Amino acid sequence: MVRVGHPERSRRGANATPTWFDSAHHDNASAICPNPTFAGQKVITPEFSNLVPNLIMKVIIPVAGAGTKLRPLTYTQPKALIPVAGKRILDFIIDQLLDVGLNEFVFVVGYLGEKIKDHVESKYPQIKADYAVQADRLGVGHAIWTAREFLNPGEEILIVLGDTIVKTDLKEVLRSENSTLGVRKVDDPRDFGVVEFDVKGKIVGVVEKPKFPKSNMALVGVYKIKETEILYESLKQLMNQEVKFGEEIQLTDALMLMIQKGIEFSFFKVNDWYDCGKADILLETNTKLLKGTTFTQLEDEMLNNSVLIQPVSISKGARLVNSIVGPNVTIGENARVSQSILSNSIIGDFANLHRVILSASIIGSDTSITGFQQSLNIGDNTEIDFSGDKTRNG
Repeated sequence: MVRVGHPERSRRGANATPTWFDSAHHDNASAICPNPTFAGQKVITPEFSNLVPNLIMKVIIPVAGAGTKLRPLTYTQPKALIPVAGKRILDFIIDQLLDVGLNEFVFVVGYLGEKIKDHVESKYPQIKADYAVQADRLGVGHAIWTAREFLNPGEEILIVLGDTIVKTDLKEVLRSENSTLGVRKVDDPRDFGVVEFDVKGKIVGVVEKPKFPKSNMALVGVYKIKETEILYESLKQLMNQEVKFGEEIQLTDALMLMIQKGIEFSFFKVNDWYDCGKADILLETNTKLLKGTTFTQLEDEMLNNSVLIQPVSISKGARLVNSIVGPNVTIGENARVSQSILSNSIIGDFANLHRVILSASIIGSDTSITGFQQSLNIGDNTEIDFSGDKTRNG
C-alpha cells in the first residue's frame, strides 16, 4: 500500500496489530491490499463530554471515486472539489465536522488524489490529516479497509462519504451509545443501500440496492462505528471470500456481517440530504443550498452595469460586466462574465463567458465560451466559440 501522511503519526507501535490483521489468515486480503499492518500509537478508550466528543475519534472520508457520472467535469477535477453554492463539496463536509469538534481525518484518495491533498493542506492547515491511497477502485468497503493503517486499536470512527452533504445534529449522533447509521426515506430505495427493520423498529439488516426492498429507508452515507475491530474483521472476511456486489467490496455487506455477529445499530433520520454524484442532482443541490446562504455585498469593480437575481454566490475576484446573473447561480473565483444571461448554473474558477445565455449548466474551471444559447455540461480547460466573431477583444 502506498501511504501518504504525517510521518510522525504513521509509525507502527509495538502492540498495534489487532487480531484481524493476522496475515496468516487473510491471503486474499493481502493480495488486494498488501502490507496488512496497523499503524497506531497507543490504545485509547473513547469517551465523550456533555457537549462535544473529545478529539479522539477519527473521521474517514472516501474521496477516491472517479466521478464518472459527472464527466467531463471530473476528468480534471475530483468530484469532491466541485463547487456548489459557493463552496467545494468537501468543504461543506469538513466545516460541519469541525463545528462539532472533530479534528482528525483520514482521506481515502485515488483518482486525482494529489488535488485533494493540496486543497486540504491549503484550506485546512489546522487539522490532522492522513491520506490512504486506494490504488484500485474496489468500492466503499475496500476504501474503509485501506484507511485501517491510520487508526488506533479500539478507536471509534465516523465515516462520511465524500460526495454527500447532510444536515443533521452531529452532536447527538456522536453521543449515541451504539453504532448508528444515517437514513432517509426515499421514493425508490432500489438505487440505494437500504436498512431493514423488525416489527419493533430494530435494525435487523442492511442490503445494497435490493431488487425487492423491505423498507424505503436509505443509507445516506454517514456511519458512526463503535465496534471498529468487528467492522474490520467483517471487511477482512468479505475480502477473503471475495464477496462483491457489482465488482466492489460493499460497506453495507460488512455492516450486515456485524449485525449477524450481534452488533446492535441505532439510526438517525436526516431531513436534508444532498447526494452530489450526478449533474442534475448537483444543480438541484446548488439551488437548495443557495437559498440558505447570506448574500455578501460585492465590490463595485466586481459588478459593472450588471443585475443579480438572488440567490447567487459570487466568489472573490470574479467580475460581471453588462450581464444578468441569477437566480441560483454559483460563480467561481476570478471568473469573468460579460454580456451574458445566466440562471440555475454553476460556473468554475477562471471561466470566461462572453455573450452567452445559459441555464441548467455546469461549466468547468479555466473554460472559455463565446456566443452561445444553450444548456451545457463543460469540463475544465475548454474553449468554445460559437459566435464566429474574430474581432472580439473581450
